[in-house]
Order: sequence, then C-alpha cells, then structure tokens
Amino acid sequence: MTRSVWLKADDTVGDWETRKRRITAGLEAGVDWVLVDEADVDRVRSLGDVSVAAFRTDSGTALIDDVEEDTDADETPIDDVDAEGEADAYIVGKKGEGDGTADLPPDFAGSADLTTLRREDDRAQGAYVRIFSEDYEAFAEEAAQDAEYTIVVGEDWTIIPLENLIARIGEETDLIAGVTTAEEAKTAFETLELGADGVLLDSDDPDEIRKTVEIRDEAERETLDLQWAEVTAVERTGMADRVCVDTGNLMEHDEGMLVGSMSRGLFFVHAETAESPYVASRPFRVNAGAVHAYVRTPDGGTKYLSELKSGDEVQVVDSEGKTREAVVGRVKIEKRPMFRIEAEVDGDRVETLLQNAETIKVHTREGRKAVTDLEAGDEVRLYYEQTARHFGEAVEESIIEK
Repeated sequence: MTRSVWLKADDTVGDWETRKRRITAGLEAGVDWVLVDEADVDRVRSLGDVSVAAFRTDSGTALIDDVEEDTDADETPIDDVDAEGEADAYIVGKKGEGDGTADLPPDFAGSADLTTLRREDDRAQGAYVRIFSEDYEAFAEEAAQDAEYTIVVGEDWTIIPLENLIARIGEETDLIAGVTTAEEAKTAFETLELGADGVLLDSDDPDEIRKTVEIRDEAERETLDLQWAEVTAVERTGMADRVCVDTGNLMEHDEGMLVGSMSRGLFFVHAETAESPYVASRPFRVNAGAVHAYVRTPDGGTKYLSELKSGDEVQVVDSEGKTREAVVGRVKIEKRPMFRIEAEVDGDRVETLLQNAETIKVHTREGRKAVTDLEAGDEVRLYYEQTARHFGEAVEESIIEK
C-alpha cells in the first residue's frame, strides 16, 4: 500500500497568506497532496510541484475569497484562476451534505454531492465527509462506491468508526482520514493493522507537518530479516570495474546497502561513515562492488550496479534490517583490485566482489570489519531469499547462479 499525506489549505484555515505559509511548509516537508478551494489551484502550482485537489461546489463554480488580496504582481490574477486552474482531483462535500452544511436527504436520494460525484463528465473524483453520526458514516460508504478518494473527518476520534470504514470500503477507494497531529496520523496508518491509505492534516505547525510525512515514510518501509552467513572464502581476484554509489542522503553509522553477485544472497555493505587514516569519511557513499552485482531497491526489486544513474532510488538498510529509500546523486565506476567474498547460509553458497581496500566494511558478529581483515569463519550480515529474479523482479523459476 502506498500511503499519502494530504494538507488541508482551503479558506477555512485562514486568508491566503496563512494558507500560503502552510502550503510552503508542506512542500518543504514533502506532502503528496494539497487540498484547496478551486480558486487557489494556480496559486498552489506557482509555489511548487505537488498534486493539487480542489473543493468543487454543487454548482461547479470556484470559491472566490480574499479578492482584495489577489492584486500582487507576482501572483496569478483572480480573474484568470477560474479559467485556467485545473486540479489533479476535484472533491465534493464542502458547503454540501458532506460537511453538514446541507441536510442529508432520506436514503441519500437526491444528494447533490453524490449526483456530482456520479456524473459521467468526471466532474469530481473524491468525496469529503465529516462524521457527525452513523448516518454520515453510511453516507461516506455510499460515496466510496464512486469516489476514487474518500476523505473522512471526525469531530472526536473516540467516536469515529475508522475501523468500520477501513473494513467496509478500504478496497473500494483510497480512504483518507482527517487528522490534526502527527500522532493521530500514526494511529490512522496503524488502525486494524491495515490503516488508512492517507491522512488529511489540518495544521499550521511545520514540525507537525514534517513529522506526519516522516510517519508516512515509516509506514511504507519494510523491515528485512537479515541473517548471519559464514564466510567460507576470501580471495584476491584481478581488476574489475567497481561502482561507488553516492546518494543525495547522509547515512547513519549502522547503515549501508544490500549488494551481491547473486540476487538470492545480498551482502550488507556499510556506508563510508567511519573515519580512516587514509581518507575522510563519506557518509553519502557505499562502495558497492563490481558492475555486474545487484543492489536492492525500495520496491523490493533489484538493479545491476551498472544500471544506476542520478535520480534513481536505492534502498538503504541498517544492521537490524530497517530500511529507507535514498536518491542516487552520482555513480562512479573505476577499475580497482577486487576480493571475491564467498559465504554459506542455510547450506547455500552465495558470493560477491568487493574492492580490495580497508575503507570497505561489512557487518560481522564483532561489528564493522574491513574486507581486508575478513577471514574464513567470520559471520557476516546478509539478506537471503530463496527466489529467482528476472529483470529485477522475483519469479517462480529455476535459475542457476554460480
């Protein structure tokens, strides 16, 4: 499941300057969506690259406010916003049945919100429902049958039946839960062990926005079951084309990447975070091995080291198996002398090539150890899975690697 953070920034949170500060904080933190009034779509796009959702009223006209404020020379004139602003998704429910402005009709027949949502001209892709009672919960379930996104906001989390909504409509729609803090977001992502698909955060606090995005990232990350493998051979080979992966992210002392000559057995290689008498630490770098080797990616697949380029994502993992993603900033390929490291796990032999240099370290029972000091009998950390891969994807197929 891909989680998302939506940031509420419509006219209920304040004037444009207030909304602008909130949106800017969201862009800097890395939110996925900004939810605004239709009149603000162009102004959000002028601030940065983010998916924009817009409230659509029953009539389909834009909500125009703060007209007197929209005369700044560096902003889109308000007269042009209606005509040009195109949101990535339109949401019904504001100033309608969804937010309680209009009464819910019996059995929801004649609901303006649902009628707009069901129009064949794709007038709206999402529904916004405030949960005041069981009737509004049922209304959200009805809207979810046609909505790509169903946003539910409760006045009191102790009475919101989020568990019911996840169980009943979780597979029909992207369920977005309204929250006001990062802690509430964490609860929403963990409810029923499945959690909401996303959260709609209503907060001006940049720290809360940032923490909510971090919680989203943590919810999406996997924890790998790393195993110990016994080193059976360490031998010098000839020269090979070695790959250094330099990321746009700093790595911690216990982090590195999973690389190996065989996709079923990927060795944990530390980032160059340690100081050395010969070279300064480079906590953005993993000296990952030869061009033929695999490196694990955040989607659970693999890529050849030779394929990596700036802008790609690789998976960073710590010695306990906790993962996160990192952006490749640069890949350096140079000819270097290499070691062949062979290890055995569960009766299977796996191996990889690593540069013959004391700055390259693997994780052993005794902690970090330079490959130049590695010996047969040492135990090293690796990720082992009994599966074959084709173009980086796991397949049910018999493949022999040696």
